[in-house]
Amino acid sequence: MSLAVHLRRHRERLDELVTLLEQERAHLAAGPVDGAELGRLAERKQACLTALNEFEQRRREVQRRLGYRDDHEGDRRAARQAGCADLWAAILTTAHRAADLNRTNGVLIGVRMESNQRLLNGLREWAGRGLYGPDGQARTGGGRVDQHA
Repeated sequence: MSLAVHLRRHRERLDELVTLLEQERAHLAAGPVDGAELGRLAERKQACLTALNEFEQRRREVQRRLGYRDDHEGDRRAARQAGCADLWAAILTTAHRAADLNRTNGVLIGVRMESNQRLLNGLREWAGRGLYGPDGQARTGGGRVDQHA
């Protein structure tokens, strides 16, 4: 397989990953979170990441065999000499976009988790107050005794 064909396949998988990350971001930014859908997206993202890792390993092996250095300069030289420097530049741009989306999604997940933790802490605090006051009367949410119980 030529480097250009390999890089086109790599780019397609990267584009798929970016699409999945954008879908994940939209779900995280929406009101209620659909956990099942986020789980499906996570599985698909993992499959993309596995494929991308395999593409990268194969590309690096071939480049080393052809005598290119295993660094950014070697990557750039190999792509330029294979006539696909523009494709390589597009891959780098897309990879940076995927990394940015992943960081943003991580922040959104952190915000959601923090909010959920505050809610749980509040519920635990409220539940720890007990359901009944010292006089045996049921308490309402504010800790007041309910006169109608």
